[in-house]
Formats: sequence, C-alpha cells, structure tokens
Amino acid sequence: MNTQPLFEKVAVIGLGLIGSSLCHVMKREGLAGSIAGSARTKKTLDTALGIGFINTGHDTARAAAEGADLIVLAAPVGANSTLAKQIAPSLKKGAIITDVGSVKVSVIRDVQPHLPDGVHLVPGHPVAGTEYSGPESGFAELFENRYCILTPPDGVDQNAVEKIQQLWKAANSIVELMDADHHDRVLAITSHLPHLIAYTIVGTANDLEGQLREKKAEGKIKIKTADVIKYSAGGFRDFTRIAASDPVMWRDIFLNNKDAVLEQLGRFIEDLTAMQRSIRWEEGGELEKTFRRTREIRRGIVEMGQAGSFDPTEKEE
Repeated sequence: MNTQPLFEKVAVIGLGLIGSSLCHVMKREGLAGSIAGSARTKKTLDTALGIGFINTGHDTARAAAEGADLIVLAAPVGANSTLAKQIAPSLKKGAIITDVGSVKVSVIRDVQPHLPDGVHLVPGHPVAGTEYSGPESGFAELFENRYCILTPPDGVDQNAVEKIQQLWKAANSIVELMDADHHDRVLAITSHLPHLIAYTIVGTANDLEGQLREKKAEGKIKIKTADVIKYSAGGFRDFTRIAASDPVMWRDIFLNNKDAVLEQLGRFIEDLTAMQRSIRWEEGGELEKTFRRTREIRRGIVEMGQAGSFDPTEKEE
C-alpha cells in the first residue's frame, strides 16, 4: 500500500461493477486520500457507503467532482456528454478526467469540448468484467492480469497519462496505449460483436421455445416437451452469461461505436456464409481447417492468461 496517495481526492461517477471495483483497488492500495461517489439512486449510494468503498456519497456528479484531483466517468458511455457539462464548472485546474468505457472515440468527442483549460482527459478502458452489475458486484481483483487500454488524445499532458498508468498498474493490469479509433475497431470484433451475437442467439432460442409451445398447445406438432433453453449445452450457457450483461451499458456501446460494429458485423456475416456453404456442400476439410485454426487461437489466449471473464488462473478444460 502507498504511504502517500496518488490522488488526494477522487470522484467516481457511476458505482456499478467497474466503478466499484476501481474504488476497492484505490482503497486497498492507498491511492486516494478520499473517494467521493455519485450515482443515480439513493439506494446505490447507501449501498456503496455501507460497503465502505467510498467516503462520501453525492446525488449529483458536480458535487462529487468539486475539488477532485481525478474524476472517473464510470456511467454508461451515452451519459458522458451530459456528465461532462455537469461537472465542468466544479473542475479545478490540473484535474484529470478518465473513464472506463468500452468506446473511446465518442468519449473524446463528448467530453473534451466541455473541459476548461488546464484539465486533462486521459480515456481508459479496463478490458475486464463479469455479467454482474451494481455496487455490490465489485471486487479489487477484477482487473488483475487484464489489459487496460489508454487512448490519450494528441497534446495531452504526459504527467496526467503517467498518473493514470500508475493507477491501473496498481490494479495489476497490463497497461497499453492505443489510438482511439484503432481501439474501437479492435474492440468491435473482440468484445462488441460477441455480445451482439450472444444477445441475438439467446433471444432466438427463447423465440423458438415460445413458438414450439404455441404449436404444441394448438395440436400442430406432437412433442413431449417444448423446452429449449432448459437443455442448454456448455456453449449456449456461455452465451447466456454474456447476454446477462447490463442492457443500458451495451445499448450505449453499440450506438456509440456503430460504424465499427457494423463493419465487423459485415465481415462476420461473410465468414458465416462461407461456413454455411461448407456445411451445405459437405466440405469437411474446410470445416476442420477452420476449427483447428480457431482452437489454436483459444490455446494462445489461455497461454497469455486472458481466458475467462476475470480469473487469471483459469485453466483450459
């Protein structure tokens, strides 16, 4: 634990999984003299104060940010512009603004124009998470051995960048710097598209189950059971876990990274069509070639310690 805090006062706006987990890290490592939290509901603030990962709770972002050395935007990315407008009058010179969102171009677009001179924006994205949300879901180990990508805009103060790097290194994250546009394209295929597929396939299975129940009730089909989701295999259960992620957060991610998501979705549909053709024409060699290549990719991910949702010690089954 640090004897001298990295920041005297930190304001965390949004106390869900990521925001609360970062607070736990700062408490554990002594990175903040005090932590002010802001949330939309009194229930969330009371829970956070009860757990003890914030020192003070505020019903407005502006009040929480007053006099803070670091302000962490941890609400859904669609709220960033509104939050930036709200906190701008209370920001002191030299303050650092960072975030934890999964889209970076929109953060720079929505936040930077509202910041007064002398305030530094260093966007960040801890590539970590679980399907759980809310202040009680956070834990300090969430970020361990996970990448945290920083996308500082051109001309940003380098001391501010270094302090945000120190923050995430204290969380035992692997910190990398990246261009914001490149980040959004990469995460569109590695994170956003998988979530879109998960939401869709779970919804499709539920629709199928509903249709089977209707047809069975009408006597149009003779089956013992119309259950579908009940018989989930391991792969489908993984999809349901992903599809349990926060709906508001993911709505905002897709809308704020729509160009990159739609581009990668187009690529995926082309590749899926090729797989469909291989199955139709019984091209077993092509299927096996693809499956072997992707199995090696999975093994590489495991070897890098990036398997699973948060557990860096996960072993391949």
